[in-house]
Amino acid sequence: MGLIHIELFTTLDLVGQAPGGPDEDPVGFPFGGWQAPLLSEVTGAQILAAYEGTDALLLGRRTYDIFAAYWPGRKDGVIAELFNRVPKYVASRGTPGLPWTGSTLLGPDLAGAVREVRERHEHVKVVGSLDLVQTLLRERLFDRLDLWVHPIVLGVGKKVFDGGAVPMNVALLEPPVAAPQGTVYLRYGLAEGTPRTGDMSLPDRGLGSEGTR
Repeated sequence: MGLIHIELFTTLDLVGQAPGGPDEDPVGFPFGGWQAPLLSEVTGAQILAAYEGTDALLLGRRTYDIFAAYWPGRKDGVIAELFNRVPKYVASRGTPGLPWTGSTLLGPDLAGAVREVRERHEHVKVVGSLDLVQTLLRERLFDRLDLWVHPIVLGVGKKVFDGGAVPMNVALLEPPVAAPQGTVYLRYGLAEGTPRTGDMSLPDRGLGSEGTR
C-alpha cells in the first residue's frame, strides 16, 4: 500500500486559500497570492525535495483546473516535468472534461476511489484542494501532512481544518526548519489513537494553581 502525502501552504491562522495568485479563488477573499512575497530559496528547495518520488497527483476540481491551465506544455523545471508525466486523479461532484493528459475522474465513492489510488501508487501527492483535504482528514485517508506555515495572519479565508477533521494524533517526522522570511516547514505523520486529556494542576505535573496562571 502506498502513502498519501498532503502538501499545504498556510498562514499562521491556517488559512490555505489561494496562496499562489489573486485569480486562484477570489470570491470573498482579498488576499490571493499572499505566499509570493514570502518565497525563498530555502522554501523552494524544501518543496522540490518533498516531491521526490511522487508517482501520482490527487487533486480537487478547482486546483486541477488551475494546474491544467498552467502546466501542460511547460518544460521549465522539475515540477513541470513531474506534473505533466504522472497520473492525475481528480475529485469532483460533477462530470467535468479533463483535458490534461493522464487525468482520471474519481467516482462518487470518493473514499473508496482514494483507497484504490493508494493501492496503485507508492507516493501520492495532494496539492492545495482544501475541500478534498478536509474529506481526507475526516476519513483519516492520509499518511503524511506537510505544512509550510507563513508568518502572516489574514483573519479571513478557507482554513485547513474548517470542519473537516476528526480527533487524531500526528507525529513530527523531523525537526522544523525556518526559512529566513520566517516560514516554518513542518512534516507530520498520522499516528495511532486519539488525543488524550489531563489536568495540569495535578501534583505529579509540578504545577499548582500558581503555575497555570
